[in-house]
Amino acid sequence: MKPRCANQRNQALTRVEVSAIAAVTCALLCVALVWAVQAWRRAKSICCVCNLEQVSLSFLTWKGDHYGEFPMQVSVTNGGAMELVINGKNVWPAFQVMSNELSTPKVLVCPRDANRRYATNFASGFGDSNISYFVNLDATGTDPHRLLCGDDNLTVDGARALSGILNLWTNSIIAWTKERHDGLGNIGLADGSVRQVVGIADGLTKYLKGDDSFSDRVVGLTTNRLAIP
Repeated sequence: MKPRCANQRNQALTRVEVSAIAAVTCALLCVALVWAVQAWRRAKSICCVCNLEQVSLSFLTWKGDHYGEFPMQVSVTNGGAMELVINGKNVWPAFQVMSNELSTPKVLVCPRDANRRYATNFASGFGDSNISYFVNLDATGTDPHRLLCGDDNLTVDGARALSGILNLWTNSIIAWTKERHDGLGNIGLADGSVRQVVGIADGLTKYLKGDDSFSDRVVGLTTNRLAIP
């Protein structure tokens, strides 16, 4: 049996090695945290798309029960919201009349909109502060490619869009602020589809014209009166 050396020393990590391991561990944790935050933001952006899909389909369903017109074109006496939203001071009536189709007002708030709060129901306390999406007052049931609704954090010619009526011409330089979807924005069209676009650089002007997706066919120059909550 080989005798042990009483003075044999155990090998230990030096301070430099410990510092290096700590630095690597910290870097890996930072990368994992960045990935987690990015995944969380993507998930919330996907939820916004799902919200707008439900909103757009609710418009279509409502239109089918009201002679092919959206709530913005139907008088209050006939169950619509035309007189209530025409000046842009109130956007919520256009959604409130679709309460049966929407089922819950929670779909009207983008999960990444820090300035809006969820409403518990359509009857009590529901208002523009519970809505993250604009409504195009000029959208019609006869033009399926017309802009219908979308994220309301818009900038026009570099200025932030305020609550009320926003008149957009087809030559307007329109974009989104960065706090929701990092410069992207979600829009719903009158055919019930939902698109994510960057802004004018990604063909949003074609949607303002009522163009057929991203083709070169221009339907015609027009204005779009967006009601911003």
